[in-house]
Amino acid sequence: MTRIDDTPPAWDERTQLTTFLDYARDTARTKCEGVSAENARKALLPGSPLMTMCGVINHLRWVEYYWFQVVFLGEEDHAPITDEDPDGEMRIAVDFPLPQLLDEYAEQSARYRKLVAENDLGKRAVGTIRNGLHVDLRWILLHLTEETARHNGHLDILREMLDGSTGG
Repeated sequence: MTRIDDTPPAWDERTQLTTFLDYARDTARTKCEGVSAENARKALLPGSPLMTMCGVINHLRWVEYYWFQVVFLGEEDHAPITDEDPDGEMRIAVDFPLPQLLDEYAEQSARYRKLVAENDLGKRAVGTIRNGLHVDLRWILLHLTEETARHNGHLDILREMLDGSTGG
């Protein structure tokens, strides 16, 4: 797992941004290590019936897809999310084994890591966000780090509730 507490004291901005995002991604994967297929699909929070470990990992995958492919590159949105099913990516996640979702997340992360390396951090997105602004790649990396870290908290709670495992 990428660690951020034993890194060189001086890094350029790109390295700092990508390292923190990779650390958050790695933390999500670590939270899922050793989870049984049954537990990966269990929803334990009464107010969040779709909040499963599979659901959170699939959500993270589709969030990155949206920000990199739809917003940054301006591609058509093919996410399993609609006005009628706003949590579609979490609902369908229980149909897939957690190891498959984690492998697809890792493969996707590698593709997006390459995309980030090939573009200037100040490059503006083709697509817009809700308020009509064209954010830059730097903003997207910061947002994805925040989003992934927030959902790592959900994974942490789910994991502790499932089998008492903490840390990682």
